[in-house]
Formats: sequence, C-alpha cells, structure tokens
Amino acid sequence: MSAVWVEVLRASGSAPRDAGAAMRVTETGAEGTIGGGTLEHRAIAIARDMLRDGTDTATRTFPLGPGLGQCCGGAVTLGFGRAPRPVDPVPVFPERAAPAAGAPALWIWGAGHVGRAVVAALPPAAFDVTWIDADRSRFPDPAPRHVDVVPAADMPRLAVRAPRSARHLVFTYSHDIDLALCAALLRRGAAGIGLIGSDTKWARFSKRLRSMGLDPGAITCPIGDKSLGKAPMDIARGTVDALLAYRDIRAAS
Repeated sequence: MSAVWVEVLRASGSAPRDAGAAMRVTETGAEGTIGGGTLEHRAIAIARDMLRDGTDTATRTFPLGPGLGQCCGGAVTLGFGRAPRPVDPVPVFPERAAPAAGAPALWIWGAGHVGRAVVAALPPAAFDVTWIDADRSRFPDPAPRHVDVVPAADMPRLAVRAPRSARHLVFTYSHDIDLALCAALLRRGAAGIGLIGSDTKWARFSKRLRSMGLDPGAITCPIGDKSLGKAPMDIARGTVDALLAYRDIRAAS
C-alpha cells in the first residue's frame, strides 16, 4: 500500500516530540506518532494530499500556537516523503480481567496514542476503567475486555456525571477540550486529575482556570516521568507507575 513517511526534522521550545519521531501515513490509517493533537491531524492531511497528487517530498514548519489550537509555545519542522521505512508496531491490547473488588475508578479522556498506551500498560484488574473519546473510530476494535468504552461527542458535558471518587487522565486531541474537561472536573470534584502537556501549556492552563475562579491544585501536569522520554509508551510507563503508587497508598489507608 502506498504511504508517506512523516518525520520530525527539528523541534524547538515545548514540542510534543523530539527530532527523529516519525509516523507512516496511508489512505486508510497511520502508524507511529509525531505527538498527536492538531499538529498530527494536519500532518496526516498533508500526507494524504501527497498520496493523491503524487508529490514525493515536502517540508513544513508549524508554530505550536493558536493557529493549531495549541499553547506549547514551540515549533516543529516536519519532513514528508514516500518511503517504505518501518515503524514501531502499535501496542497490542492484552486480555484483561474484571476489576478487583474495590478497585479505584479511573476515567481516561482520549483514545489517541497516549490513551491507548496507558490502557495497554495498566495491569489487569488494577483499576475500574472508563475510556472516553469523541470519535468511536479512535478506539481499538475489538476494545480491551473489561474497559468501559464510552463514545461521547461532548466530553466536558459527560464529565459532570463522573463519580467524585474517580481519578482522571486528560489527553484529548484538542487543547480547548482539555481545558474544558479540566474546568468541568474541578467543578465536579475528583480524586485527582492528570493532564498531558508541557510546562508552557500548564502555565497557561493554570492561569485560565484561576480566571474562572477554579483552584488548579488538584491537577498534575505534566504527567509521567520526563526522564523516560516523550514517546507514548514512555509517558504511559511513568503515568501508570504513579497510578499504581496511588492505588497502593489508597489500599493501605
């Protein structure tokens, strides 16, 4: 199948992925990631235009600002080219046992690369997981067993129905949706909220939330362990480690 290879050539400031991150785009799908969000959606659209019009190579630079609905504050230069270069495989979701009795509730907002990586990395039965995305097609098919998959066109509206005892992980494709979810969850009340993003994104989000009269102290951002890297599975490893530590403390109390 014809494909276009998209690679991060240069990254400056608070970019979601470093130089060398790459993905392979076909007419029907994509493998790998350059950081998700609007940047990745735009890159996929450019790659598919190249597949249709026969263009062999291209280079584009994207400021990570309001034009992409993002507030990272960096810039990314992407290279596009037709190439058969392989990519890392998409994680395979294991069979999952039913949640253990008393397992803490975990709501995961977003079924992109990081959402899938976190679900794949969670030990079976460790949490009672609800997984939400605006687009049903973003979930794996079949979905992981014993994960409650919820397509919701208006995710912030659904957030007001979440149990106050739940912990939340927020990593949708849109900074605007991320912000609306954080605000809704703070108003609702939650055991904790984890938000994917850079220090720049968090500085802007915390300022916006305070301007709404909300205390962002319940939010952890960035999530994961920076020392592990920016790839989805790296973020997932650090995030799941923190979740398991929380679960163990909760069980001992």
